[in-house]
Amino acid sequence: MKKIISLFFIVTILLSACGVNQTITATTESSETEIAEPNSTPEETVVATTNIQVNEEALRGIEINVWTPWHEVEQSLFEALVKQFNNENQWGIKVNLQSQVNFSNLYESVNASLPTDQRPDLVIALPEHAQEWFDNRVAIDLNEYVHDARYGLDANDIYDIFWNQDIANDARVGIPAQRTAQFLLWNETWANELGFDNAPSSIENFEKQTCDAHASKLKDDVAENDALGGWLVNTESMTAYSWLLAFDGGILEEGNYRFMKPNNINAFRFLRELSEKNCAWQNASDPILSFANREALFITTSLEELPSVTRVFANVGNRDTWKVLPFPNDEDGVLVVYGSSYVMLKSNDEKQLATWLFMKWLLDNEQDKRFVEATHLFPLRSSTLSLLTDYEKTHPHWKQAVDLISVGQLQPQLASWRTVKIMLGDGFAHMYRVNTPSGQVAAILAQMENTAKELSE
Repeated sequence: MKKIISLFFIVTILLSACGVNQTITATTESSETEIAEPNSTPEETVVATTNIQVNEEALRGIEINVWTPWHEVEQSLFEALVKQFNNENQWGIKVNLQSQVNFSNLYESVNASLPTDQRPDLVIALPEHAQEWFDNRVAIDLNEYVHDARYGLDANDIYDIFWNQDIANDARVGIPAQRTAQFLLWNETWANELGFDNAPSSIENFEKQTCDAHASKLKDDVAENDALGGWLVNTESMTAYSWLLAFDGGILEEGNYRFMKPNNINAFRFLRELSEKNCAWQNASDPILSFANREALFITTSLEELPSVTRVFANVGNRDTWKVLPFPNDEDGVLVVYGSSYVMLKSNDEKQLATWLFMKWLLDNEQDKRFVEATHLFPLRSSTLSLLTDYEKTHPHWKQAVDLISVGQLQPQLASWRTVKIMLGDGFAHMYRVNTPSGQVAAILAQMENTAKELSE
């Protein structure tokens, strides 16, 4: 049933390996110079047992359909990977690929296909989409495949914060495909000139640096920049969620949405007070260019945007040193990790095994490496870093981001997060759009809580 969301909330749905015992264990071969004992018997090849009741011969020639949300770079890479898998996989599996252009269109297309025999076998979707499809009994619990003795996946080197997102109670509704995050970028050179030797690790120091950066603009002879200098406001939903967590707030309580918390009020009040003191400002046409032109000491960007920041600094001739930071919280900082996952939809035993084998292959180190180099996102496996030493040297800010994975936090593991996160971002933007006074931010959070409850019913 469609719901009417009052005040400011949008109605459109969002844009929204190596394996354990994968292969037959190898026999120990004698060297060419060794003479076998006359009565010795050959060592037998040991085949791992499996609970998946599919004859591998039944996989030969089988076709699976994969839908992606990508176009351009990601889609081109994935097409190349599919071609490689089709040519090289030992089972003779053929993958057919179709782009749905973006997450929103993919979500709608998959839902439309579910009652038909045209549903895809594998979807690269958001975790909250996977949660919904699992709740509706059309997505597969992957635990049987992950833990299988023959076909299973060794996930020990997949970062926990990536691996744990796709859990619904005890079920595994997906495995990570891509992961990214929102970061603060900090101009270290400019901060040093302002008298700050270190990046802010506390809320108080973040405020001090933003306000001193603004004050520096009032001291020059350029009147046009008097409103600039501190944090350039970003109203993306992940930015809002990150700030709530930085204040030890959050939006869940005992599995239900709860926005009206003292710490959440403190977070929004702090951010609005920054704007009221002109230590934060809005509406830059190009935030990265503003950062490169020293119009903002801090901006907020996603991981995949870091190469663009490097290019813009070079284009304007700015040699300042800048760094990638988590959101400050008086401790190690806050980072909200998000991204897409591989989601298997129900079909038959043969197709599901074929789909799993393709999914598992995609998580091999070599494929993981190629995804990083093409998209600039996080590696899914820590062991992939050994293949990315050259990439690290040419992308030092990416390495700074990777070093922050340890402070990463999950998004809500609920199907309703699909719409609630859009509402969160829209409400956060509204707070700035109408210049809500800092003393009235509780009203915004109360409206968010009421709307979140409606959306999750």
